[in-house]
Amino acid sequence: MSIDQHRVNINEPRYDQNTYGGRAKHFFLTTNPLNLLATSQQLDHAKSVVVRYRNGEHIAGLTENELWRAKHLYDSAFHPVTNEKMILVGRMSSQVPMNMTITGCMLAFHKTTPAIIFWQWMNQSYNSVVNYTNKAGSDVSDRQLAMSYVLGTSGAVGTALGIKSLVKNLGPMVARFVPFAAVAAANCINIPCMRSRELIEGIPLMDENRTDLDVASKRAARKAIGMVVISRILIATPVMVLPPLVMNQLDKKALMKRAPWLNAPIQVLLVGFILAFATPLCCALFPQKSSMDVTSLETDVRAKLGALPNPPDKVYFNKGL
Repeated sequence: MSIDQHRVNINEPRYDQNTYGGRAKHFFLTTNPLNLLATSQQLDHAKSVVVRYRNGEHIAGLTENELWRAKHLYDSAFHPVTNEKMILVGRMSSQVPMNMTITGCMLAFHKTTPAIIFWQWMNQSYNSVVNYTNKAGSDVSDRQLAMSYVLGTSGAVGTALGIKSLVKNLGPMVARFVPFAAVAAANCINIPCMRSRELIEGIPLMDENRTDLDVASKRAARKAIGMVVISRILIATPVMVLPPLVMNQLDKKALMKRAPWLNAPIQVLLVGFILAFATPLCCALFPQKSSMDVTSLETDVRAKLGALPNPPDKVYFNKGL
């Protein structure tokens, strides 16, 4: 289908973000690990198509499907604010291959203190790289990133070691869930820390057309951060709960007793399979452009909104990822 006769709005996702199904389709495309295989030439071509189309340039023979393919590839590799190409491991499409390796090893090597410290540190280090890669052009300072990294790592390691000592007499099955508790605790620490400026100053509010209202709300920031924390924990839940249950049964089999080295590869592959679905499905739980009724906002924010020429009944904000 040619797009010569009409313009496509590529400033919004292709699929309806007001429905869970539409959001899920969007995130399946965004987190697709196959995007990592694109060459520099393919990425530069996708950027050229997107930029030229946004500038209103006519691109002969370009179809709507080709335009969207270019847009999805562009979104997977270039920062939405700076338009700079992001480092490979910091992209959303790296989430599944990177996390399957780190999480699989975190689950496999959970018995010794050095292993717990190392893999929790690796996990938080990777999270720090992702945060740094995606922070360019935003208001997140290097100091906030460093503090988030230190507190998140400390929280994860401290939780893991603390729970390990508490459950050491409760059997191997309980010990398998220590990494999950540590990751959940780290998410509750480093995400609010990472976005502490929003909690202090508020998150920018928009109207339904994404027009900035020049007003910020702390309550909206708390809601946004809460949704992100919930999504992150829910992503980790099936990934860090199901493999321990499976491995607890497999460890009783003769094969695993003869070849215990299979433990880590099996867990990495199992985690990867689950992550491929859990990541996009949990990211899609809440709309990226989330909303709140004006009546739920702070008194001073309601007053500022009420003074606008056309006071809205509902405001919108970017919840983040």
